[in-house]
This record gives sequence, C-alpha cells and structure tokens, in this order.
Amino acid sequence: MLKGFITEKDSQIIISYVNVSRMEPIITYYLEMRSPDSLKSKDDSRGLVVTECKIKQYQFNKFLYQFIGERWLWTDKLFWTDEAWKEYVESDQLRTWVACSKGAIAGYYELLKQDNGDVEIIYFGLSESFIGKGFGGYLLSEAIRSAWGWHGVKRVWVHTCTLDHPGALQNYLSRGMKLYGQEKEGEML
Repeated sequence: MLKGFITEKDSQIIISYVNVSRMEPIITYYLEMRSPDSLKSKDDSRGLVVTECKIKQYQFNKFLYQFIGERWLWTDKLFWTDEAWKEYVESDQLRTWVACSKGAIAGYYELLKQDNGDVEIIYFGLSESFIGKGFGGYLLSEAIRSAWGWHGVKRVWVHTCTLDHPGALQNYLSRGMKLYGQEKEGEML
C-alpha cells in the first residue's frame, strides 16, 4: 500500500509516495574500493554511450536527479533552491556523466571528490525504461573507472539502501566493491 505525502515549496505542490505495506526498516549499505585493480568490469555497453557533462548546467543535474531518482524516493534535494543547485553543480569537486541509448536518457551518475582523496559515487541510476536490460553493470563499471581516473584518488565509495533497486547491492559487489558498513534506520550494525 502506498501512502501519499503532499508538501508545498515555493508555490509548487510536491506529491511523494512511500510504500507503507513494507514495514521493514530501511537498511543502508556502505561499500568501497581501495584500488582500481579491484574493478571487475562489465565491458559490454549494449549500445550505451556515456558522456561527461563538461559544461555544467544545474538545471540538467536537477532534471536527472528527479527523472532517475523519483522511483527510488530520492528526496534530499527536492526542496533545494536554484541557487543551492547551482552552487552544488558548479563545484570543481563534482562531475556528472549521462548515459544515452538510441537518443534517450538511459541513466546517469555523479561523482563527488572529497578533500581526503576519496571519491563518492553520490548518485547512480538508470531510467525506468532501461532497468533490467543489462545496462547497470556497464554503467557502474564506467562510474568506477571515471572515479579512479581523477588524479589523487585513494578510495571510491558509495552507499545504497533497501529503497533502491533490489539488484543495486549485488551490482556494486559484482563490480568488486567491498561492504564496510551497514546502518539500520540510524543504528550502525
């Protein structure tokens, strides 16, 4: 059963849905890779073309975040102002790639480089029409390769949770990432 939440921000009505029939707590998984040699790459692109967005346009990142993340209840940036989006996207520490197939947006990822040399795969996902068609492993391989391609990287990490696609955790593990922590609704496991 879905429960709807209606909120208003800057004269815009936002409707969010949460699956309340699934009463299990949300579990967040933290994964890392400490060497580019650990990547177990999936190299069949299946026609997917992945391109870095070298011209930063916060409106595009905002669109991708909503387009890809809506299904997975990405909500942390829904109320951001345009100014907040602009500051985030125009940071030298953030890079964005978009994946296309046959002229359609198939997915995207954002990488955020931290001062300690870590790179977080901050957002990663496929659009609904491309889920379950074998694109995820290749796109994640490209994301990890892109992260290691940044000068001075010591570690690539990501977090996923039980709200994400059921195959997300396995995709990260299959690409060679190692689980280093779990959290259950704010409680470290």
